Amino acid sequence: MSFASLGLIDPIARTLETLEYKNPTPVQAQAIPAVLAGRDVMAAAQTGTGKTAGFALPLLQRLVMEGTPLASNTARALVLVPTRELAEQVHTSFQTYGAGLPLRTMVAYGGVSINPQMMRLRKGVDLLVATPGRLLDLHRQNALKFNATQMLVLDEADRMLDLGFSRELDQVLAALPKKRQTLLFSATFSDPIRALAAKLLVDPLSIETAPRNTTVKAIRQWAVPVDKKRKPELFLHLLKKHGWGQVLAFAKTRKGVDELVALLEAKRIAVDAIHGDKPQPARLRALERFKAGEVKVLVATDVAARGLDIDDLPVVVNVDLPIVAEDYVHRTGRTGRAGASGEAVSLVCADEVQQLAAIEMLTKQTLKRVEESGFEPDHRVPETNASGQIVKKPKKPKKPKEARGEQRVVTEDVRFRR
Repeated sequence: MSFASLGLIDPIARTLETLEYKNPTPVQAQAIPAVLAGRDVMAAAQTGTGKTAGFALPLLQRLVMEGTPLASNTARALVLVPTRELAEQVHTSFQTYGAGLPLRTMVAYGGVSINPQMMRLRKGVDLLVATPGRLLDLHRQNALKFNATQMLVLDEADRMLDLGFSRELDQVLAALPKKRQTLLFSATFSDPIRALAAKLLVDPLSIETAPRNTTVKAIRQWAVPVDKKRKPELFLHLLKKHGWGQVLAFAKTRKGVDELVALLEAKRIAVDAIHGDKPQPARLRALERFKAGEVKVLVATDVAARGLDIDDLPVVVNVDLPIVAEDYVHRTGRTGRAGASGEAVSLVCADEVQQLAAIEMLTKQTLKRVEESGFEPDHRVPETNASGQIVKKPKKPKKPKEARGEQRVVTEDVRFRR
């Protein structure tokens, strides 16, 4: 099957040839014809299987073919994403796939000045990629009107709900025209998202190219039990032992990110960081340095779990397990993309056993445990299984107490022998 056979026009098909996209992935093969036909779509597919192209290619074609004149301060198509990094990545994909097409696109998110975004919207755009908060800011200041919006994409909608965007999403959806095409794309679909989809979508095509909440098979996944305080030391040890060329490491908190960065810098290892306290230009610069190979280790909080598209990333290390089990799927999905292999290593302490059990239940697999010599934990991590259960080891039977009478006899014997 070729992209041209899916009904894509020649300019887009030629661009895909230039990009050496030969055959559509399963999610693309199902989604593209449906989106071109104007259907609502709900698609779940593993990270790295081409979800973005699954909605970007047909949206670009529809925008070109319909050719509606742009009105000031409007966007014909909206793509909502949870993070700034993902907004940049998705917009870049639209620019790449739409090279040569007569379309105006832009990206908008918080953390940077709103004025240039307002100026760009004055002439209207065909497509706007945005985070929910900044989208509403633009709408409230009358820089963006929704009356001309014909298409809406929610990319990683489950993550938007996890990050507390539920109220913002409700406000956006209430302001949009009722008659529109709506697309939901994600690697995971929780039950709340499915309930949301039932309200938003009209007779949608449901696409699931892999079982729900599964990780990529090409990724080798394993866990190393360790005491919490020794995690940074163990990470440094594993980095040297395995000779990893590049590593994306996830920590739970901004403080944890900064502490690991400080340790690596002290060892003169090229490292950079991404977390919510860093200004957006610094976050983008860190990502670009990592992609360019100038940085060996990129340490991030979950702000980077979705939105980092890095070719040939060999290793992801969970220095801390994610609080939300679904984030494990997205973290590990940064490696093993587009059929490549990769490794996902989790450093697990006793306090994280509940999170470990939740991850194993979600992914229906038990992570293999590999103890590292010299780092055996004093606080043992209880055994878990793919059913999400913490397996308690049977207690050793207590030794029966000796009767008081017997003790007295023994004491008397000792006295006699003396």
